[in-house]
Amino acid sequence: MPSQLIDLRSDTVTHPSAEMRRAMAEAELGDDVFGDDPTVIKLEERAAELTGKEAALFVPSGTMGNLVSQMAQVPRGGEIITEAESHIVYDEAAGHAVVVGASTRTVPAREDGTMDPGAIREAFRDPSDPHEPITALVCLENTHGHSMGQPLDAAYTAEVAEIAREHGVPLHVDGARIFNAAVALGTSVRRLLAPAESATFCLSKGLACPVGSVVVGGRDFIWRARRARKLLGGGMRQVGVLAAPGLIALRDGPSGMIERLAEDHANARTLAEGLAELPGISGLDPARVRTNFLIFRVGSVGSGTAAGSRTAAKGDIAAEGGRTAARATFLDALAREGVLMVEYPHGQVRAVTHYGIGAADIERVLACARGAISTAVASETIPLGV
Repeated sequence: MPSQLIDLRSDTVTHPSAEMRRAMAEAELGDDVFGDDPTVIKLEERAAELTGKEAALFVPSGTMGNLVSQMAQVPRGGEIITEAESHIVYDEAAGHAVVVGASTRTVPAREDGTMDPGAIREAFRDPSDPHEPITALVCLENTHGHSMGQPLDAAYTAEVAEIAREHGVPLHVDGARIFNAAVALGTSVRRLLAPAESATFCLSKGLACPVGSVVVGGRDFIWRARRARKLLGGGMRQVGVLAAPGLIALRDGPSGMIERLAEDHANARTLAEGLAELPGISGLDPARVRTNFLIFRVGSVGSGTAAGSRTAAKGDIAAEGGRTAARATFLDALAREGVLMVEYPHGQVRAVTHYGIGAADIERVLACARGAISTAVASETIPLGV
């Protein structure tokens, strides 16, 4: 394998900048469980300021951030309305059920990553019926991963928040990549999160910090979330060494990591445009690449199927098996050239651009993809027609 690896599996693979590493070594420290780590305090104050919320809580991961947010707002036996393939449902090891003691009522996403507001209204349970769980929380994911990282705008979030309030429940936003959404939409995170009672965002994805996420919301909510963090074992001590990179990432302008997310989006679009031209790559519309996610298929998927669709391509079992084999061959061929992508649900492939990936890397990926797709198609006799 070539010594220079281009890892597009996720934006979680980013390495901290040299400035972040220095800040970690020099961070002023205290004990965060006692509430006196000055670097953590500064990070939480900065996060609250950026998001327009009263308070914030530093946690080890986005999964823990979502989990403590649920624990702070959902009683045991309550129910959460969320998108059917959201991170909470798909990628958090059923923590909502195992730890919170809550069920989920899922609503499928549309191609733009939104749930139909009418379907959200219909998903609320009847609290007067003892057979049904009581709806306690509505969750959105922004950006929405399975629709290829689509950003959800402030108007939509406000509409969902109003529906939630009509039923007396809060709105939580899983904003793991909320800064990508803000940059893509040309707006502020404060505006995107204004309608929500609580939210999380990740420092360890596009913002390039080595560890950590932040939960934001009202002071009473954050106090409950802090207690939940302790229960989960997330109370950390001299954790200013991990909070210090976050303060750099959240700076305004080119010295921070927010503004530069636009570069990741531009690189993703360039990669999508090049991949979409290759025979054997299907389901990839470059116009839908609005942030740093690409999702596509290897081999023919049938007409009208778009990457990020909740419905797998139609076809007989043999054809589906051939496409799966072609995907594996494609990924293996890329890996031998030092390019990593990852399998994604519904027979898809995902590539994610991030800090450390430049224009020259994108050109190399496209060159490697040309050879890899030829290998995949030739070895699996996949029809190239749509």
